[in-house]
Amino acid sequence: MFRFFLVVLIALGASRFAVAQSVPPKAPAPITIAAAADLKYVLDSLVTIYNRQHPQARATVVYGSSGKFYEQLSHGAPFDLFFSADSYYPRRLQQAGLTAGAPQLYALGRLVLWSAKLDPSTKGMNVLLDPQVKRVAIANPAHAPYGKKAEEILRHYKLYDQVKPKLVLGENIGQTAQYAATGAADAGLIAYSLALSPVLRRAGNFYLIPTTAHTPLQQTFVVLKRANTNAAAAVFAAFMVSPTARQALKKYGFGL
Repeated sequence: MFRFFLVVLIALGASRFAVAQSVPPKAPAPITIAAAADLKYVLDSLVTIYNRQHPQARATVVYGSSGKFYEQLSHGAPFDLFFSADSYYPRRLQQAGLTAGAPQLYALGRLVLWSAKLDPSTKGMNVLLDPQVKRVAIANPAHAPYGKKAEEILRHYKLYDQVKPKLVLGENIGQTAQYAATGAADAGLIAYSLALSPVLRRAGNFYLIPTTAHTPLQQTFVVLKRANTNAAAAVFAAFMVSPTARQALKKYGFGL
């Protein structure tokens, strides 16, 4: 009798194994990425390359403020990866158990003083004291890492108290650059990566702010927990630290 049951159990196990072997592995699914607005141009170009190489697992990007994305992701927003303009928000998500691993450093952000009206490349930060500069755009420091660094820079140069009444706050660094480019502000402290875009390079001039004027802007990304079983998320994460991605980031002014 014992031998009979043993034979049956072995037969059942073999059949289950055969069924398991016949089930094809789950195909990578498309991914949706939440990304800080300073990545607009470089990430658009990289996603084009990625999508051409992986047509069955296309990536779509939504740009915005890192802090706003953090709030949305904390409440279950359906994103697979999060590229922040700092290291703080991804670390908070990891601490909350919402990520599939630790945040990875992908770049160091830089800031510039940009203006379509004046030429900051000749006068540097002193341009902000020019009587023609009545409005200065920065990203909202409450939820935008570039806005926090802009405040740091103004305090470093002892300009904050004089410039504060002129400040116009953008929802994110992309909107901040738009304010400066359209004349809603006479100058703006914006991401170097945006100042290097074809549109802004033609429209104005900028002064690259020394890294000594603020603490390092370490930009990190993280794969979110909902994408833990999606192979495409891991593939895109690896792609973003590849030589192709690093070359593109360098082209747009990011430190590596």
